[in-house]
Order: sequence, then structure tokens, then C-alpha cells
Amino acid sequence: MKGPDAQTDRRGGDESLRRMGLDLQHWDYVVALAGNPNTGKSTVFNALTGLKQHTGNWPGKTVSRAEGGYRYQGKAYKLVDLPGTYSLLSASQDEEIARDFILFGRPDCTVVVTDATVLERNLNLVLQVLEISRRVVVCVNLLDEARRKGIVVDIEMLAHDLGVPVVPATARTGEGLPELIATVADVIEGRIATAPHRIAGSGEFHEAVAELAGLIEQVAPGLPNARWVAMRLLDGDHRVRQALLDGELATIAARQREAVKRTGRIMALEGNQ
Repeated sequence: MKGPDAQTDRRGGDESLRRMGLDLQHWDYVVALAGNPNTGKSTVFNALTGLKQHTGNWPGKTVSRAEGGYRYQGKAYKLVDLPGTYSLLSASQDEEIARDFILFGRPDCTVVVTDATVLERNLNLVLQVLEISRRVVVCVNLLDEARRKGIVVDIEMLAHDLGVPVVPATARTGEGLPELIATVADVIEGRIATAPHRIAGSGEFHEAVAELAGLIEQVAPGLPNARWVAMRLLDGDHRVRQALLDGELATIAARQREAVKRTGRIMALEGNQ
């Protein structure tokens, strides 16, 4: 059975995922695959899904989308390969698609694929994803190339600093992929607790974000990403601003509250059995 946090969070985002064109039937979990271009993200996707995949376009977009699936310990995982991006700041169509999927769709887990040979360059996207979601796994890919270049990545220290699991891998040979699959499952089910690194900023920054987040909570009580939404509004993000004005964020928050209530009732019934 799903961990309660993952269960309630995804139920609140199911309708958003359907509007993004996802078929959620026959799938237990939805996993997003994010990363910079040229990190081997597509290789990870192909290695995990094999022939169980199909391609199309995002609704209303010309950007292609790949979906696939795999099974682990009796559960079915839908894997969605997001466009390769350097950030989630909606400066391009690819960035907006990736951002909206993680923010509004709230997948059960987001795997961020990074390149071990230029890891520092990839951390900008990782940190942005961590601002949105707690259920994140970082995959440090292309370890074979890093070894050839004499680059050593301290995986344990990186995981400690980021506050989420980090899995080393070489996707083209399959190295690390079984560990990646198991780690994703553990994060979703709550067996691995995460404490994602969040931006520090100045005292004035925290005050502004906290004040705006409080106002957002009044408009959309229970919104799980209020702090990140506040940061994006302060940065002038038009898409997030429009979602707030149109009531999209309030609708998401309402679905989240209802999902929490339903899960509470289900757990109460199970406890009485």
C-alpha cells in the first residue's frame, strides 16, 4: 500500500495529470524523469522501460513526450520523460512543461538525472526541483566517463547536503539501475525520509516569502507548494501568477484537502478491521 503522504499528494494531482494527457489506469505510481540535456536521461528512461513505452506530444504543445512503465515488487510504475531543461523558471516551453508537471501534477517521485562529469552545472535544476517536491531521487549518471577523467563523486556527502537519496549509475551498462528502482520505491513508500535542501536567502527574503506564502494559503488553503509559488510570484513568473488568478491553485488545494480526508477515512476503517 502507498505511504500516506504519497497517496494523498498524488490524489490531489491526479486531475492535473489527466489534463496533461496521462492515462492513470493500471498504474500504481507516477514517476517523473527530469534532467539537463545530455545527461543520459533518455538512456535511463529506455533502460528502465524497455519496449513498454510510447511517444506523443504534450497536449497543445509541439514538444514530444515519452512515457513508459516498469514493475517492481508487484507495483506498476508509469515513468514520464520530461523535456531536458536547465531550470524550471518557465523561460521556454520545455521548462514550462517540466515545471508544470512537477508543480501541478505532483508525481509520486521525481528522479533528476545528472552528469557526473559536470555535476556542479546540473545542481541548479536539482535545487529547483527540491524547492517544489520532497520526494526526489538524484541519479548521478555517466560514472564510467567520470572514472575515465579521474573525477570522484562523494555520493554520501552529496546526499547529506541535498537531503535526498543520491544513486550513482551508468545507465548504458545498467550499473546502478536496480538500486535506483529500489530507492524510488522506498521514497514513495516512506521507507526513506527526505529533508530537501532549500534556499537560505536573507532575512528580508524569508520575510517576503513567508508573508506572500501566508496570503497564498488564504486563497488556496492546503496548497503543498505555497512557499515555492510565493518565490515564483516574487520573481515575476507569469504562468504561476495566472494559475493563482484563474483559481487553478485553489482547485488543486481543494482536491488535496479532499484527498487527505478520504485517506484519513480509509486508514480509520483499516484500523478498525
